[in-house]
Amino acid sequence: MNKKLKWTIGGIFLIGLFTWGYFKWVYSPIIFKISAPFDKPIPHQIVPAGLIGIKASDCGTCHTEIYQEWQASIHGNAWKDPFFQAYWKKDKQIWICLNCHTPVENQQEFLIRGFQNEDIEKPVKVKNPEFDPAFREEGISCATCHVRNGVVYGPFKDMPAPHPTDYDPNFRNAQLCLNCHHVPKERFMFYRGNPCNTQVEWEDGPYAKKGMICQDCHMPKIERPLVNGGPVREVRQHLWWGGHQPKMLHRALQVELKATQAEFKSGEDAHYIMTLSNGGAGHKLPTGDPDRYFTIEFKVTNSEGKVIKHSTKTIGRWLIWKPVIFEYYDNRLEPLEKRDFLFSYPVPPGREKLSLEAKVTYHIMTPKARQRLIKKYGLSPADPTPIETVLFDQTVPLEKGAQAGVAQAGKTHLTCSS
Repeated sequence: MNKKLKWTIGGIFLIGLFTWGYFKWVYSPIIFKISAPFDKPIPHQIVPAGLIGIKASDCGTCHTEIYQEWQASIHGNAWKDPFFQAYWKKDKQIWICLNCHTPVENQQEFLIRGFQNEDIEKPVKVKNPEFDPAFREEGISCATCHVRNGVVYGPFKDMPAPHPTDYDPNFRNAQLCLNCHHVPKERFMFYRGNPCNTQVEWEDGPYAKKGMICQDCHMPKIERPLVNGGPVREVRQHLWWGGHQPKMLHRALQVELKATQAEFKSGEDAHYIMTLSNGGAGHKLPTGDPDRYFTIEFKVTNSEGKVIKHSTKTIGRWLIWKPVIFEYYDNRLEPLEKRDFLFSYPVPPGREKLSLEAKVTYHIMTPKARQRLIKKYGLSPADPTPIETVLFDQTVPLEKGAQAGVAQAGKTHLTCSS
C-alpha cells in the first residue's frame, strides 16, 4: 500500500470518526439539559379521600370560579394547544416535553424506563396502566400543583375541607413556577439563559430583589370565597396571563410618541421620538420562545394614501440552532428599561400634507414560521389563534409636531399585586 493511499484511508477514517463523535456527543435537537426538576413526570397520584377524582373537572364542582379561569388559561390548554402540537411534531414528539405539558404520570400514555445506549433520544417506553386520556386533555391541571400522596396542598394553614389538606410554603414563592420555567443549559449551548428560560431574567431584575414573585403578576390577588359558599378571603386568580393576552401585553409595555417641537416648517426635518418602556414585566420583553418579537414601525403617507417612507426596527432574540446553539444577538428590553426610537423626515414645501403613522406590534412568530407549521407539522390553516397583537398605533400630521398631542399607551408601574 503506497503512502498516498494510506493518507487517504487515514483521512476518511478521521472524518468518519469526527462525524460520529459530533453526532454522538455534541449535536442534539434537544435544546435543554435533561435534568431535575422536569426530567421525570410528577409520580402517579391517588385520589384523596372524599373526592371523586383529581381532574380539574372534579375540582370544579366546588371551586367553580377557579375552574372557569383555569379552563380559559394557557395552562388548561397546554396539551390541546395547536401550536404546541405542531411544535412537538417538529421536535419528533420528544418525551421530555410532556413532563411540563402533561406533567402528572397519570396523564402520560407511556412511561420512560431508561434509554438505549444512554441516548435520551431513544427512550425505553412501557405502557402506562394508569393512563387517563381525559386527564391528559386537561394539560397543566389542578393536581399538577395541589395534589400529592392523597393530600390537597395549598397556600393556607386553615383549610377545612371534605378531603385531606395541608399547607405548602412553595405556594408563596416562585418555586412551583420554576419547575417548568427554569431550563438549564446543556454543553455546546452558548447563551446566558435557555431559549425558554424566564427565570434568569427574573432573578437578574429588580422584581426578584424586591421580593416579588411570578404570581404577583400572573395570578392577581382577589377577595372572594376559595370554594363555593366559603368565607371571603384574599386568594389568587388562576389566569396565568402572558404574551397571549393583549391586556397583559399592554400592562407590560408602555409606548409614548412625542415630537421634538410644537410645529415643523416646510423644508425642515420633522423629528419624532417613540419611547418604549418595560414598566410592567419582571423579565425581559419579549420573553420565552425566541420566535417572539416586537416591531416598531414608522410610515409616512401622502394625502392619497401612498406610502412615501416605511422603516421598521425589531426587538427580540436571535439564535443559530445548528451545528451548535449560539445566541448572536439580543436587544430585548430589560425590566424597567426605557428605550427611544428616533424618526426624522423632511416636511415638504407647498401644500402637500403628509401623515406619520407610528406602530408597535407584538409577534408570537413570523407569518413564514406559521406557514411552515401548517405545511409540515399539521397546524390547521383555519386555526384562529392570532400570531400578532398591535399594542400601539397612532397617526399624526407630520408637520404639526407636538400640537398633534402626545400619544401614550400603558402606564409604568412596578407592582402587579394590587
